[in-house]
Amino acid sequence: MDRRQFITKSAFGLVATATAGTALGALPAAARGSNIVELAAATPDLSTLVTAVQAAGLVDALSAPGKITVFAPTNAAFAALPAGTLDSLLADKDALTEVLTYHVSGSYYPASTLLGQRGRVPTLQGGFIRVNATDGVVLNHTANVTTPDVMASNGVVHIIDSVLLP
Repeated sequence: MDRRQFITKSAFGLVATATAGTALGALPAAARGSNIVELAAATPDLSTLVTAVQAAGLVDALSAPGKITVFAPTNAAFAALPAGTLDSLLADKDALTEVLTYHVSGSYYPASTLLGQRGRVPTLQGGFIRVNATDGVVLNHTANVTTPDVMASNGVVHIIDSVLLP
């Protein structure tokens, strides 16, 4: 194992490629190389995120060419929100858009640029996500990156275990 693989494995507690049993274990081979929305739609554990992206009208924005970063909450992350929060967001397109665009950076941040760092990542919402990647990758002191570096044709997805609220 070379130094970079060791650092990646140590920092994330897993190898940065998807393995069986991760959120991407069921990802069809045809989805690899797809854009961010196609990749999320092919990942069963991101179905709530896909529903939210569709409700907010962000499909085109997250499918467009470029190199963006998405911190993608799992279905369990959405389910952990206080009762009624998800329904309220889905009923309020402006609030939903604000929350979803807070999970997206217009810049490209693969795991290799985050490892060992502490700082802030700018979001499309206009705010910043606090990143502490000195012992794993933790966002805003609460959300953990559980599956890093899911590469899409238009950027990178890091699957997270909490919904980030601006």
